Amino acid sequence: MGIVEVLKVLVFGIVEGFTEWLPISSTGHMILLDELIPLAVSNEFKNVFMVVIQLGAILAVVVLYFQRLNPFMRLRGREAGGRLLQIRGDVALKVPVVILWSKVVVACVPAAVIGLLIDDWMEAHLMNAYVVSAMLILYGVLFIAVENINYGKRPAVERTGQISYQLALLIGLFQVLALVPGTSRSGATILGAMILGCSRSAAAEFSFFLGIPVMFGASLLKIVKFGLGFSGWEVFILLFGMAVAFLVSVYSIKFLMSYIRRNDFKMFGYYRIVLGAVVLLYFAVTAFAA
Repeated sequence: MGIVEVLKVLVFGIVEGFTEWLPISSTGHMILLDELIPLAVSNEFKNVFMVVIQLGAILAVVVLYFQRLNPFMRLRGREAGGRLLQIRGDVALKVPVVILWSKVVVACVPAAVIGLLIDDWMEAHLMNAYVVSAMLILYGVLFIAVENINYGKRPAVERTGQISYQLALLIGLFQVLALVPGTSRSGATILGAMILGCSRSAAAEFSFFLGIPVMFGASLLKIVKFGLGFSGWEVFILLFGMAVAFLVSVYSIKFLMSYIRRNDFKMFGYYRIVLGAVVLLYFAVTAFAA
């Protein structure tokens, strides 16, 4: 394995870092990228790589939102009560954070259960460029339509903390749609949350938080199925790809949250439609030439 393969992994990490958080389908982009610059690895390891590289992106959320996601706090002379629950000595739980995590867990249940049941079937039948293209176009149209419908309306839920357990579960049902490649996990959950009355920022943040247990669980599942017999080169590919995805994700998350304070999601909708059309055309021409 040479420098060319290292550069490929670099490109995969950059693409993953940008597309994991933008509602344009990271898995879809990774599948399409592999069609253009395939990694010289086994198909079994490639399936692991495509999922585990997302851990780097997830760690970016953990770092950027650590204060909001960390449920533990030292009292430092303060008394527990109300929003704090003392659990041991000077260590207390932040009640609002615990409630937030419980809502995230509730929202993750539908995708976790259904994903375990159909994971192998999805890999065998839907992991291809044609499905990705169709989903890119479909959800691009939906983003534009939802933004047009919501134009001028005040969202019922403006902050992540206002999301109820029932609403969290409904958003989790939308996350199930992301099992289809090209849909985008963030795209499905953001779109679903907006349809259900969330603001763009609340929808985006809750989507970020949902990604943490989902991606950790998906990565663990892939590693267990593959086994721990990774070669040194494969370990390097995973770690390097995750590191690149982490660094790019930090910028990508900050960009998205800044962008949606002043803009809607229509730009991403148009991007999905154009990309989906280009990909369909590319593979149609390729098939005709063959």
